Amino acid sequence: MMTHQRELLPDQPTPGQAARAAELAEYLERLHEHLQDPDFRAIEGFPIGDDEAILALSDPPYYTACPNPFLPEIIERWQAERAQIREELGLPDDSRDNGNGGPIVYHREPFASDVSEGKNNPIYNAHSYHTKVPHKAIMRYILHYTNPGDIVFDGFCGTGMTGVAAQLCGDRKAVEELGYRVDDGVVYDGSEPISRLGARKAVLVDLCPAATFIAYNYNTPVDVAAFEREARRILREVEEECGWMYETWHPHCDHPQRVKGRINYTVWSDVFVCPQCGAEMIFWDVAVDKEAGKVRRTWECPDCRVLLAKSPRKDSGAQRVERAWETVYDRALGRTVRRAKQVPVILNYSVGKKRHEKSPDTEDLALIQKIEESDILYWFPTDRMPEGDESRRNDGMGITHVHHFYTWRNLWVLAAAFHLLRDTPSRLRSWLQFTFEQAIMGMSKWARYVPTHYSQVNQGLSGTLYIGSQVVETSLSYIIARKIGRLAKVLQHLKRFSRNGALVSTQSATHLSRTVSSSMDYIFVDPPFGGNLMYSELNFLWEAWLRIFTNNGPEAIVNKVQRKGLPEYQRLMEQCFREFYRALKPGRWMTVEFHNSQNRVWNTIQEAILRAGFMIADVRTLDKQQGTFKQVTTSSAVKQDLIISAYKPRTGFERRFLEQAGTADGAWDFVRQHLAQLPVVVKLDGALEVVAERQAYLLFDSMVAFHIQRGATVPLSAAEFYAGLRERFVERDGMFFLPDQAPEYDRARLQATEVAQLTLFVSDEKSSIQWLRQQLGSSTGGYPQTYQAIQPQFLRQLHQARHEVLPELSEILEQNFLQDEAGRWYVPDPNRASDLEMLRQRALLREFAEYTEGRRRLRKFRTEAVRAGFADAWRRHDYATIVKVAERLPERVLQEDPDLLMYYDNATLRVE
Repeated sequence: MMTHQRELLPDQPTPGQAARAAELAEYLERLHEHLQDPDFRAIEGFPIGDDEAILALSDPPYYTACPNPFLPEIIERWQAERAQIREELGLPDDSRDNGNGGPIVYHREPFASDVSEGKNNPIYNAHSYHTKVPHKAIMRYILHYTNPGDIVFDGFCGTGMTGVAAQLCGDRKAVEELGYRVDDGVVYDGSEPISRLGARKAVLVDLCPAATFIAYNYNTPVDVAAFEREARRILREVEEECGWMYETWHPHCDHPQRVKGRINYTVWSDVFVCPQCGAEMIFWDVAVDKEAGKVRRTWECPDCRVLLAKSPRKDSGAQRVERAWETVYDRALGRTVRRAKQVPVILNYSVGKKRHEKSPDTEDLALIQKIEESDILYWFPTDRMPEGDESRRNDGMGITHVHHFYTWRNLWVLAAAFHLLRDTPSRLRSWLQFTFEQAIMGMSKWARYVPTHYSQVNQGLSGTLYIGSQVVETSLSYIIARKIGRLAKVLQHLKRFSRNGALVSTQSATHLSRTVSSSMDYIFVDPPFGGNLMYSELNFLWEAWLRIFTNNGPEAIVNKVQRKGLPEYQRLMEQCFREFYRALKPGRWMTVEFHNSQNRVWNTIQEAILRAGFMIADVRTLDKQQGTFKQVTTSSAVKQDLIISAYKPRTGFERRFLEQAGTADGAWDFVRQHLAQLPVVVKLDGALEVVAERQAYLLFDSMVAFHIQRGATVPLSAAEFYAGLRERFVERDGMFFLPDQAPEYDRARLQATEVAQLTLFVSDEKSSIQWLRQQLGSSTGGYPQTYQAIQPQFLRQLHQARHEVLPELSEILEQNFLQDEAGRWYVPDPNRASDLEMLRQRALLREFAEYTEGRRRLRKFRTEAVRAGFADAWRRHDYATIVKVAERLPERVLQEDPDLLMYYDNATLRVE
């Protein structure tokens, strides 16, 4: 046990510290009262933990390790501050800015500029969480969409980078580091004023207690000197008690002047058994090429010379090795356990400032045995790893409980450190836990030893709990000592943060019961990526030491163990976006950053956003090699990070639409307000980019989606819509503008070096028609062409889906385009297009009628015929037919096509 005298902080607190302590005590008592309420604990996503653990981790009113019950009163306080800030800045009152006939105060186009922000930043690197968006990138969005004092919301906050970005918008140096200029409180991009300098408030929500704990620490200031002093004290006291465990004799000195070194880390290696002769072998000895710094795929058994491998390829001729096992007594569980055998092979240690390496000697092995035969006198977690492919991937090695992830020596040291943390003041304790928490993974067997020809790299396989055949047992001081200084520098960056700059709540974003409706000025979210990362499983080690666990019931992921497929993922994401829609002020924006290479997941996210009520105004994709955004041209081209800009329609417009839903006037009213939200001018390297959302076919799709999601009849056919567009709006370069927007685009066009053209990805009949319109239409830079001229180009762009029955090019041309006397195909005049549309619709509906017969899965079908049939059935309120045919389609096809999924989801709600 530790008997050292603590270096105490000053006994006499300042008046400010005393007031803060009294306030904290009051809020903790109120939080304790909430915890006694069964209804409070029934809130969706309430974490798994007892009252003592939740109260110990919380710092109310701005951070609670459970749903934050103080959110409504904090929002009310922030709104009063916001009104005062707007008055001081001379900004107009926007409290009635809802489109109900009064003046519209707030207006922003979607942020559509190039963004390239690296991750090599001290703040970003202060904690090694699974995923983070660089705060500098988020700052650009917040500056664009908000003013000082505005409230920013992030429902999947992770480490809280949105809160960091919101507060740094008030830091002149941080803003100028983005390349902006600040003059008299105004932020300029070149000569154009784009924002105001000033901190924004942030509401940060996440399901995972580990995430919200990190977010809280990132967003709350602390006494830097006190932090550094206490961190070094704790490290020193742990060293004084446990330092003997990391001592080794330096062999390169003359007896009797033997010198002891301090172990930095110990490399442990798996032991395998030859399936041929039964001989044991140490993986490090037989499979690692030390000179080349590589691990061999195959090697020979030292005894019988048979070729061996861990995972032999079919054509390698190698046999698969078997693990060597050992049975040991587990003191924590009070029983014997069987575990995969590992032995120490390398010690890296320091004598003075010089580092050395050696193989373990008999004294080193005796020291390890002595430690393993001793009892640990402090608490440490012994929880069974939860069910899950990731969390239980190491069961086959005998690593079934949290404490199995550590050697007994490292477990002892971590337990000692966390014991000391319990006696520090609450605010300091949080940052100290934040600091020492980072040793939880670094000191575990998750940390792999990867030999290279130039150095030895200690790293875990991110996004997994994979334990390799060579693990590194790293000492606490090796991980933490230098990190304390680095974190102190980070705290210097954050010390100007306001204690009330961010509010953190631990709960599910599917049920923001404490959030005030229409109170958020902007939303930035980076949601889960389908089945990419299993957050609750990956966070389990961290949360075991914090004693509070994620409630994974509402976790929005694809996970077969949790019985969550893509439909369940979409349902959960839709619930989240509905809550975001409720929380956001009308006419305001939401930015969604999304990373997934699967088209189905991308379409699911789009569908969830639209079903929640948002309208997507802009979609861009991040080119990681070039660091620029490029226009997305199809819903299936999702191989990179996507940035989705969506807005919540104003209350006045929604009211007007409900009054005239299903009429042509309602449709054109939607188009007007939608065009007003779309970017007018987007430049890339001096060239004007085509804004895809302003093209006729995407405007038609948006209009249809808006009606369908609100249960209204679509009043216009495609031909009627296209003709009406040209009558009511200004067309430029294949895009449509409001009359007051066209002059701005014309001025930009005169100054641009060129106008970029979209390249469409042709995968089905719909995209084929879009591509042909671009190639043959004069307004899009195309020109009339013969079948012979267009056919080779078409084939080069064709990427047909396996299930798709795509008509021949000649048939598509005959049904959708016209020929001139020279035999060249061109885009028809809208007046004649209506006749073509009728003929084509009849043919498509005849084909769709065939799909309504029978019950077997459709293996081959024409997607455009299904789309036409669904639209016709919706118009006739024949929802049963939509459901019947949809259930005959392959699930993958239904999930990947947003139009089909939209009709199906809405029809299922109306079938009796």
